[in-house]
Amino acid sequence: MATLRLGDTAPDFTAVTSEGTLNFYEYLGDSWGILFSHPADFTPVCTTELGTAAKFKDEFDKRNVKMMALSVDGAASHLEWIKDINETQNTEVNFPIIADVERKVSDLYDMIHPNADDTLTVRSVFIIDPDKKIKLTLTYPASTGRNFYELLRVIDSLQLTANHKVATPANWEHGEKVVVSPSIPTEEAKGIFTKGVEEVKPYLRLTPDPSA
Repeated sequence: MATLRLGDTAPDFTAVTSEGTLNFYEYLGDSWGILFSHPADFTPVCTTELGTAAKFKDEFDKRNVKMMALSVDGAASHLEWIKDINETQNTEVNFPIIADVERKVSDLYDMIHPNADDTLTVRSVFIIDPDKKIKLTLTYPASTGRNFYELLRVIDSLQLTANHKVATPANWEHGEKVVVSPSIPTEEAKGIFTKGVEEVKPYLRLTPDPSA
């Protein structure tokens, strides 16, 4: 099984989900996508994660990002679990959860790490751009819940750097200064980034967020 790397094309699939049978590419359309896996239904950390994801849907919508989750249990189990998620997390699950009983999607995306668990998925995250390229992968152990604020921050960075010749520094948040691409000479950068270029070092130039 090949490991998926940044820049690879995200594998397409058709799967049964909590919202019926869906094709991944058709579901994403021209949007960005987040595919994230959960070890099993009716587990405590996953319950909090899916509830949090539902609460973040408006923020993902603003960024043209569609979510799809995965668990190795069946669709009927998902629907019962969603009732618990909605009740305990005070929300309404508003995105599909893949029923991956046969582990087909889990295997396709290498979500099962045998040294961690032979049958349950780790907490994988894949962020996929509109060209269906993998732009980010994250892998958490089953015991550690994800930080959805970080996923929003990463998407802001990915979308900004896809459209401008910049990179984002450590702990960057939307609206803060960004780093000018090292491939652009400073004088040329001053013509491109009209809000100003601050040269800290010849290789470290800062400019205001060009999208802000």
